[in-house]
Amino acid sequence: MTSPIFKDKVTIITGASSGIGRELAFQLAEQGACLSLAARDAKRLESVVVECEKRGGKVISIPTDVSIEKQCEFLIQKTVEYYRRIDMIINNAGLSMSARFDEICNLELFNYIMRVNYLGSVYCTFYALPYLKQSRGRIVSVSSLTGKNGVPTRTGYAASKHAMAGFFDSLRIELKDSEVTVTTVYPGFVSTEVRERALGADGKPLGQSHLDEDKVMPANVCAQLIIKAATKRKRELVMTLRGKIGLWIKLIAPKLVDNAARKSILTGRT
Repeated sequence: MTSPIFKDKVTIITGASSGIGRELAFQLAEQGACLSLAARDAKRLESVVVECEKRGGKVISIPTDVSIEKQCEFLIQKTVEYYRRIDMIINNAGLSMSARFDEICNLELFNYIMRVNYLGSVYCTFYALPYLKQSRGRIVSVSSLTGKNGVPTRTGYAASKHAMAGFFDSLRIELKDSEVTVTTVYPGFVSTEVRERALGADGKPLGQSHLDEDKVMPANVCAQLIIKAATKRKRELVMTLRGKIGLWIKLIAPKLVDNAARKSILTGRT
């Protein structure tokens, strides 16, 4: 019987205390991966560690705010000190928003979202890259369909995800000869706590979701698709059929895509 591909592979997951990151940790633990889990909430992170150990993974947790460069550097250093190598990094930590641009009260909201979503991925990748080159490893970054096409009420979020797309597309080309692969993932709506934590016009978390969470993709299914794409070292993964069709329509009828983006926010469907 063939061993799971990520058995004993050292994998860093940011945003691992909930949602997609937590499910990624659980499923990789079941493969016997060596996990380094990062998130801001140390208490919730420890509960993920306990569950991962039950599922067969070897796990350490390193509380990390990815918006702070020094903490990202510390995450990589502690991982290497413990495991002596890095085989994969999954840049999953992210923060959303829900507010029209003309309703925004404080532009610091834009700075913070960019630091978490875009610069957090850049920081972690920068410090992990020398070790990934040694292992011919994998970089996996969780973006969003808003990284392909902007949607209303998500201006700052879409900008950060577009920045991720541009950065990792460029990095993929640069790393071709190193055999380090870059996979960028573009999920639609996924049932996580991201919308409850999303920032409103005043820069504070909304505390509730405007979507029917039972009607969007479950986080465990999203994690399965990400791991499958990482296994195959795919260039990118656009998760939903509507998202894939939308990319083609955008080439010939961009106005239709704008209208669909507006409708998706109103209906909560992607």
